[in-house]
Amino acid sequence: MDFEPAPAIRSAIETILRDGDTGYSAPSRRQALAEVFADRMALRFDWRIDPSEVRLVSDVVQGIETALLLYSPEGDGIVVQTPIYPPFLSAVGGCRRRLVENPLQRTTNGWEMDLDHLRANIDSGTKVLLFCNPHNPTGRCFSRTELEELAEVVLEHDLLVIADEIHQDLVYSETWHIPFASISPEVAWRTVTLTSATKAFNVAGLCSAIIHIGNKNIRADFDDLPSHVLGRLSVPGLAAMEAAWTAGDEWSQAVVPYLQHNRNTVARVLAEKIPAIDHVPPDATYLAWLDCRQLGLEPTPAEFFLEKARVKLSEGRDFGSPGEGFLRLNFATSKAVLDEILERMVGAMEEGT
Repeated sequence: MDFEPAPAIRSAIETILRDGDTGYSAPSRRQALAEVFADRMALRFDWRIDPSEVRLVSDVVQGIETALLLYSPEGDGIVVQTPIYPPFLSAVGGCRRRLVENPLQRTTNGWEMDLDHLRANIDSGTKVLLFCNPHNPTGRCFSRTELEELAEVVLEHDLLVIADEIHQDLVYSETWHIPFASISPEVAWRTVTLTSATKAFNVAGLCSAIIHIGNKNIRADFDDLPSHVLGRLSVPGLAAMEAAWTAGDEWSQAVVPYLQHNRNTVARVLAEKIPAIDHVPPDATYLAWLDCRQLGLEPTPAEFFLEKARVKLSEGRDFGSPGEGFLRLNFATSKAVLDEILERMVGAMEEGT
């Protein structure tokens, strides 16, 4: 995001520097963050967990890759619901696993999971589902009914779910986030949840993340890894997450409505000025997923707008094969900058036609 971090986070880091507290993090500090996380999940999402089930890593994708290496043999199928945040795809390829795509479907209700397709494509060598909720890039925040239906498939096919829920605090007023592991004890037993304060509080560069592991056997496997495989969180990273989750909500309660206004601006301008772009306003995240296929832009929509409008947007095909002809727009910026982005895009289309 283009916003400065919350004052509580800035204050926490300034205190670290003032006190010269830049050595290794103490175990007590890491335990304290696990307890803060458990308290926040209970308060915000009615998800009650034991802090002893929490582990810390420096990055959500690091946790995803570690879980893939631990729980799927090389060549095994990994279900990914495309289009998807590109590191999901690189994690599957980098770990030498087989990509099993379960594309989301654009319906009259927006973006939805195709569970019939999922059932039909799970084979005996497919035991892991990479799940992103809220979803990046479509911005879907899946309902309880959808999650319960997905849970049925997971239990039927004995899947391990690696759930990335990092955008959980960036949900708009019309909906709410439900942690997948909270659906039932049986689902929690087979879910590894990864999250962080870094996206919602704009401190991604401080590299800190949480893993919740409901299954004691899976936790034991993580704990048996060599001590430095998962890295060590820095003191500023720990302090930033603790400050975000204990004292950052006033800042967040100002930022999320601002983002919601920006989301609505994107939807309004596109509907009025470039109606050929199909766009479903996201339930969550600060990302707009734009279907530009009707425009016939060459060589790709991203390259067209970069050249003609001097606006750099994320290339849709980087999100998997269903992203061909799409763009991802990050609207977590000032209203003035967003207006300029949209004006340039509209101008490029008018000039091009």
